[in-house]
Formats: sequence, C-alpha cells, structure tokens
Amino acid sequence: MLLELRAENYAVIDRAVATFGRGLNLLTGETGAGKSILIDALALLLGGKASADFVRHGAEKAVVGCVFEMTPGARGILEANGIDADADESSILLRREILTGGKGRVFINNQPATVGVLRQLAPELALVHSQGETLGSFDEAQQRILLDRFGGISAEAVAEAFRAWRGTTAKLAELESDEQDRLRMADLWRFQSSEISSAGLTAEDEDTQLEAEKRVLGNVERLYTAAMSAHEVLYEAEQSVESMLGAALKHVEELARFDARFEGAAQQLAAAKAGVEDVSAEVRDFADNLSASPERVDEIEERLEALDRLKRKYGKTLAEVMAFGAEASARLAEVENRDALLAELKAKQAEDAKAYVAAAEAVTALRVAAAARLEKRSEGQINDLAMKTRFHVQVTPEKGSDGWTAHGWDRVECLIATNAGEPLKPLDEIASGGEMSRVMLALKVTVEEEASGGKRGKKSILPRTLVFDEIDIGIGGRAAEAVGQKLKTLSQGQQVLCITHLPQIAAFADQHFLIAKTEKAGRTQTEIRRMDDGERVEEIARMLSGAKLTETSLKHAQHLMETSR
Repeated sequence: MLLELRAENYAVIDRAVATFGRGLNLLTGETGAGKSILIDALALLLGGKASADFVRHGAEKAVVGCVFEMTPGARGILEANGIDADADESSILLRREILTGGKGRVFINNQPATVGVLRQLAPELALVHSQGETLGSFDEAQQRILLDRFGGISAEAVAEAFRAWRGTTAKLAELESDEQDRLRMADLWRFQSSEISSAGLTAEDEDTQLEAEKRVLGNVERLYTAAMSAHEVLYEAEQSVESMLGAALKHVEELARFDARFEGAAQQLAAAKAGVEDVSAEVRDFADNLSASPERVDEIEERLEALDRLKRKYGKTLAEVMAFGAEASARLAEVENRDALLAELKAKQAEDAKAYVAAAEAVTALRVAAAARLEKRSEGQINDLAMKTRFHVQVTPEKGSDGWTAHGWDRVECLIATNAGEPLKPLDEIASGGEMSRVMLALKVTVEEEASGGKRGKKSILPRTLVFDEIDIGIGGRAAEAVGQKLKTLSQGQQVLCITHLPQIAAFADQHFLIAKTEKAGRTQTEIRRMDDGERVEEIARMLSGAKLTETSLKHAQHLMETSR
C-alpha cells in the first residue's frame, strides 16, 4: 500500500506531501491544476523515464519520493540486489532526484540504487494506468496472471516439470555440443588424474606434517639437550620441582588435618605435582625416541618436492590438488562413458517432456474454461461503464518446445471490439487511455469478485495499489455512478488511487484530496490537501455546478455522498 507521496521542485509543484490510506483515494481539482502530475511522479518512482523538463524552473533539481508498505516480494527483490532490508522493516522508501541536465540518482531505503531495481519493484508495489501508458504494462504475462487469478489456477506442477525438463535438456546439449573438445581433453585429463592418483595423497595436511617432522630431525641434538634438561629440573635433580611440590604438599596436608580451609590448597598442590610428573615423563620419552636419520630427512625432502610440484600445477593446497584430481577423473569418466550417459539423458529428457506435456495440457484446459467465464462476466462489467463492446479472452497453446515456460505453453490475450461490426483486436491496439483504464477496472473487479466468492484467504497476486487516471473520459450519469461503485468494490481488497472529474465518482471516496493551482510571488504552483467531509461537500458541489456554489448543488452533493456510503 502507498503510504506517502512527496514532490519538491517537480514541474509546477514547489513542495507537496500527500498521505494516503486504505480503500479508495480520489483526487479532484480544476482542469489544469496538475492532478496528473502527481500520478506521473509516482510513475517515475516505479521506474518511469526521467526528463530535465520535470525540474521546476529556477531549481537545481527535482526530488520525488514515496513510502510503500514492505511486502515479502519487495524484500526479496531488495536482497537480490544487495540493498539492506531488515526483517522488522515495515516500509520501503523510494526516492529519485532529477538534475537540470537530465541526469539523476535513485535511492531505496536511503541507499543508492538503479532505475532497473525500481522497475523490478513496480509490479510488486503498484500498477499505474496513466494517460498514454500503463506502467507495469498489461502484457501477455500480466493477462495470464489475471486469468489464473480469476480461475484459481496453479501452475506449480508445470513449473516443477519444466525445471526438470530444462535441466536435463541443458545437460544433454552440453554433452553433445562440446564432444570434440572433450575428446581432445581426454588425454590431458587422463594424465592429470594418473599423476595425482599415483602420488598417493591421503591427507590434506601431509605437507604440514612433513615440514614439522623435518624441523625436528634437523635439530636432534638441540632438542635432546632441551628435553633432558627439562626432565632433570622437573624430576631428577635433588631439588627438583616434583620433590619440592611433594614436600610442600605434606606440610599443607598437615594443615588441612586441623583446618578445613587448606583442603582446597592441598588438592591444587597434588594436581600440580601430578602435572609435573606427566610433563617430565613426556619430555623424557621424547628424548628417548629422538634419533638422527639422514635417510629419513632425504625421504622427507624428496616427498615435499613432489608435493610442491603438484601444488604448482594443480592448486595452492593439497586439498585443492585432491579436488582437481577428482574433477579430472569425473570428466574422464564422462568421456569414456559418453554413449551410456547420452542414452540415459535422452531417455530422461523424453520422460521429463512427457510429464511437462501432461501438466501443461491440464493447465490449458483449466485456462480455456476460466477464459470463457472471465470474458462473459467482464463483458457485462465493461458494458456497465458506457462501453458497448465485445470482449474475448483468447488462450493459444504453443505446444512446440520453443514455447514451453515454467507457466505453461499458453499465450493469453484479451481482445476487444469497441464498435459493432469491427473485428476483435488486442486491447492496446484500439483502446484509448480512458477506455483502457475502464477495461482494466472491469477486469480487476471481475477477478476480485470471483476471488472473494468462497476463496477468502487466498493470497492475491495483484499489486496492492492500483492507480487510475482518465478513467471517466466520455462518460457521465449512470455510467459514472457504475464506475464509482466498481472502484469502491475494488478498493475493498486493495488500495486504489484515482483521478476523477466526475462528482458521481468523487462521492465514493474513502479519502478525498483536492489538487489546487495557486499563485505565490508571481509563480504558479500546485498544492494538495486532504479534505474533511464539509470540504468534500463543497468540492463535489463545485464539480456539479462550477465555480459558483448553489444551495441546490450543495444538497445534491450531500445526497451523492450519503447514497454512496
């Protein structure tokens, strides 16, 4: 949900802040007040194209920012792009700065980011239907998502089958494409595997152990003297550490017999005496086992040289050398067993393809059935909005493997004919900006009504904030009231923002904002503020009768607000 939208030195806006709420948020104001500028600012924050023309005359830069509620999907996108998002963060802050030269900067949660990340976030946060464009466009993917949402269709089985088939196909292609290279490399892999294997490596730290042994053998006399001297001081000497501790222990034990305070001290001395005896025995055994062996030194040096040669060729450590040898052996085994592996992969590919086809056909059948229901219900909704149209949802299976995806092989396209006798064509080819917004409204109301009919608790995959501009062009009277009712219905499941020129629609607002153009210090600027109920009555009356308010228009406005609740 969009919580806040800010703009500073943006177009004719000096500084504006709008705080939005749940439900239906409507923006009204006189023609030319700059209502669509705010929608354009939001579009910019969702990855729209920037221009130096956005910078207010006389300013160095324009700044737009907004705050959305954090969603799990948005958090995942931020983490994937290296942007910090603490687990307890409940909101996401977007900001763009546009300089007079046209360049700009993007910040997400006050961290530098790119327009590309904003575009990734856009479908997760909001869908903007503005004049001349649909941000997070209603392309084939979005139309498929809408149909699946309406029909309660899950493509998880298709996705699982697709991943298995694609993985097997990739392995098979790799095995077939680089066959000649593998055959040329086979001799090298065979040599490398043999050389590493013949070295008889068993421990990853063998070189470390040998270096330690070599240091000992190179200092036998010095080490023998040190060990025996330590043994003498600790145990053999007349005044050895062991004998001195023994004598002290006897005296302290005598004290402990009369005073329990010394029992702990006696235990400590006994432990120290035992420790000295252990160390003395250890150094004596070490000295007894020392022996100068030039032959062993030669053996160690020869082995270390062999290990160094392997490390120079295959890795910095013996662990890396051993891993290299295992990899070479595995590659060699693939070449030598290629025919068997090839046959195995082809059989698995055929099996995976069969599973995919079965899953995709099942989803296609569900989509065809759902499309028939969706087009019937949506056509009625569209006709309620003063658009006498024919509407069709076309599901076209592309069964060739080139058309396989994790979502199935179906192309889903919404077709419309806005005039009698005309052929059905894609929405974006014949629908104007206002017509497109009304069609989108009708579709989304249809889908949400279906989703709420016994399917509450099902997680919506539609964006949490929907924005409509120019939705009321060319309509009035009952059609305008129908648009207002449908916006209200849609806003019960998600936040809706809408610019309207019609009082019949404005009366349905949960939050009503006035966009006004004022002049200060000889400069024109746009301001936005949320109105209370009294101000709303006056604004809707102005929309009914013009600048001059009358008692009749005020009563009519009051009546519209009461009947729309």
